[in-house]
This record gives sequence, structure tokens and C-alpha cells, in this order.
Amino acid sequence: QLQLVESGGGLVQPGGSLRLACAASGITLDNYSIGWFRQVPGKEREGVSCINRSDGSAHYVDSVKGRFTISRDNAKNTVYLQMNSLKPGDTAVYYCAISSGGYYCENYVMYEYEYWGRGTQVTVSS
Repeated sequence: QLQLVESGGGLVQPGGSLRLACAASGITLDNYSIGWFRQVPGKEREGVSCINRSDGSAHYVDSVKGRFTISRDNAKNTVYLQMNSLKPGDTAVYYCAISSGGYYCENYVMYEYEYWGRGTQVTVSS
């Protein structure tokens, strides 16, 4: 019954903001590392941000650092990705994923993330 469901995607103008949510059921998110990934059709999936289960530290790839903020609400069993100052290059399907293993979530090793949501579309366009 494990399920990850992303929401909050949509169409936004450059410079705008969106907040993505990943609601978990059947698991307790606090027991996992949590990653946000994104993918454009035909392109390689890339890591964006993550929270490490070992110490709760947050990590960001350089391209989103200072613009995106990852957070977790344990009471709601939900992880968020606040995205500000959005650029057209941020357009992608955004996925949340969880990992019960691995020491460094910021390496974004795909096989370490064993559970994935179906994704939510983010489109940044004028």
C-alpha cells in the first residue's frame, strides 16, 4: 500500500513560484531519505534536491540553489519543494522518490531510490 503522490505542478511565468507536495501513505517519510528529481522527455533524469535520512540535512544541485527549498512535515507525512524565481529551464516532470539505503542522498544515485511517485508537470513559460 506504499504510495507517493506528487501535486502542485502547473503553468507559471518566468520568475514565478510553485510549491510541489509529495504525500506519502503506507510508510513514514521520516524513516527515509527523500529526493526530488526532474525529467524532460528524451532527456536524462536529474536530481534536484533531497533530505538525508541520516541527519535531516537538505541538499540542492547548483542550478536550483538559492531558488528552491525542500522541507518535510512529519505530521502530514508530506515533503514539499518550494520553487521560486522559476526559469524556463525548470520545465520538467518532477518526481519525488524515497530511499531506505545509501548514505548521501545528494549523490542522487537512482538505484538507491526504490520508490517513486508518478510525477507532476511543471511548465515555466511566458
